[in-house]
Amino acid sequence: MDLSIIIVNYNVKEFIQNLLHSIFKAGCNLKYEIIIVDNASDDGSTEFIKEKFPNVNLILNNKNLGFGKANNIGLSAAKGEYILLVNPDTLIREDTLEKMISFFETNSDAGLAGCKILNPDGSLQLACRRSFPGPWTSFCKVTGLSTLFPNSRLFARYNLTYLDENKTHEVDAISGSFMMMKREVYEKVGGFDEQFFMYGEDLDLCYRIQKSGWKVYYTPDTQIIHYKGESTKRSSLDETKIFYDAMNLFVKKHLSSSFLVESILTAAIGFRKFFAFLGRKKLIFISILMDFIVFNFSLFLAEQIYKNFSTWKGFPSNTLMIVYTIPAAMHILTAALAGAYKKDSISVLKNFPAIFLGFFVISSLTYFFNQFAYSRAVVILTYLILLFTLTGWRVIFKLFFKFGMKENEPASRNTLIVGTNSAALSIADKLKVKKDDYHAVFGFISSSPRDIGKKIDGYEIVGCLENLNKVIKERKIQEIIFSSEELSYYDIMSIVSKNQNEDVEFKLIDTNLDFIVGKTSVSMMDDMPIIEITHNISKPLFRFIKAVFDYSLAIFALFFIYPFIYFIVKLSRKRNEFRDFILNIPLIFTGKVSFVGPGENSTMDNLYVGKKGLTGFWYIENMEGGDKRKLDLYYAKNQNIWLDMEILGKTINKMWSKR
Repeated sequence: MDLSIIIVNYNVKEFIQNLLHSIFKAGCNLKYEIIIVDNASDDGSTEFIKEKFPNVNLILNNKNLGFGKANNIGLSAAKGEYILLVNPDTLIREDTLEKMISFFETNSDAGLAGCKILNPDGSLQLACRRSFPGPWTSFCKVTGLSTLFPNSRLFARYNLTYLDENKTHEVDAISGSFMMMKREVYEKVGGFDEQFFMYGEDLDLCYRIQKSGWKVYYTPDTQIIHYKGESTKRSSLDETKIFYDAMNLFVKKHLSSSFLVESILTAAIGFRKFFAFLGRKKLIFISILMDFIVFNFSLFLAEQIYKNFSTWKGFPSNTLMIVYTIPAAMHILTAALAGAYKKDSISVLKNFPAIFLGFFVISSLTYFFNQFAYSRAVVILTYLILLFTLTGWRVIFKLFFKFGMKENEPASRNTLIVGTNSAALSIADKLKVKKDDYHAVFGFISSSPRDIGKKIDGYEIVGCLENLNKVIKERKIQEIIFSSEELSYYDIMSIVSKNQNEDVEFKLIDTNLDFIVGKTSVSMMDDMPIIEITHNISKPLFRFIKAVFDYSLAIFALFFIYPFIYFIVKLSRKRNEFRDFILNIPLIFTGKVSFVGPGENSTMDNLYVGKKGLTGFWYIENMEGGDKRKLDLYYAKNQNIWLDMEILGKTINKMWSKR
């Protein structure tokens, strides 16, 4: 047998089907076997594989044994002359298997080799060729020198970014997502060290293979796409901790030739782990720091105001250290208990109960520490100011700097479908009827320039493979969907690679047209019934906040904007969209209209989608009919106060430009 292909699967059913199809296309001229070791998936993977791919050797584990141990189980069952270890969230080209085997046949000193690995956006995945984490290499990585000087042989050794990615190189290590080795290498060196649960085992194997006299190579003769980290997204594991623990284990096992070297490497890994932790929790630290500064500013302001209206002379200088640290710290602790600090967003709503609780906590403490309770009036005044200052910095950060906001998916995505056959047409039709998101399908991309301008069932062929980049730029395309039935994986990867500098998400739909696999998500093609979907607009808290926003803004507009527009219209007798928008604001007080909402009805398919809006996605996207309904559903699902503000801003810009 020529080749044994080993895949460790954990809850990536949507990806593994595409990988297997790409393997079938690549293995036409080879005798090969596929061994899938499943680490106790609970997403239906095993049932799916049994049904769709009965000829695959499926080995089931009753628990998640980790990457290394599961691969070792597959290795023990392998019979091929060559062995390929490949992740399930990858796609290989039609020439990948044969070119990798050919590489070994022409490089007799090669024991292990990996190919060029692309991210889904077409950029090089840096982990596909790298160095061992020695003292200097680790120092440069931790301090950021490798990022600042990516072309330097001195500083950029970690990911070898100074090497030409389109040339073959001997390297220290390659990525565990795609590794091919000779059987004799496996028989001499063995498989992975099972001390490594996940991460680091590929470095360890590369190190042991080189110690045994073989070389490790990176070759760009062929390439694959790796979606990276899909299994870890579906687990409860702390992958950051596991990664750095694995690096520590590797250092202790192989690079601890002296106490000094081990200390330097361990310290470097520790710093990197610490900065990774800070990166994941940065919004929490920023929120705490800002609250500390703003609290003390508010306390100082309250002190100055009260001094000017009373005989009190302010806080004694010998107590300032305590006065400007303990109350702020107590408030931060109270805010943390109230849930005001989140790692993925800056919370405005949780800030109010934190202020309310903080006031009672600080007020209570003044009774126990009378020596610092110089004026409870200052406490009251401080918390009145905090209502505006603590809320204000959060609103400013979110509204003006877009910082600390959870990103919403765009309401509409400008989409191209690469292909012109029946499968491509089915994709377009299915996207058109999807209820919970909106794809503006601009048309098809053909393989032939002669087809440009033709139409297939109402869809236009707007470009060909040769001018795809031009179409992306001119039409502001955000999403490109491939059908693997019409296009080879070789062509798909070439397209992705050529357009890596464009802000486009490339997606691949599976052969059965069941789901779309993309960089950021997996979308089911057939929707669940809409009645089963929970939407923000129907939640009591969201409706309450929306009502407060509507009435507050309407009152402000009614006093400061409405009268001027009313008299301008009366005197000039000229109307436009902006003036009509302002003149309709009194309708807000009927309770049947909102500033932002659906275009017509408040219910759709027995689902509440909000009060009729003076504006909405239906206006700024300028859609009609079924497309307009889909945008209303998207709005109902994702509604929040920041989205309303964004739509209002775009509405005013659009109206102003039409004057």
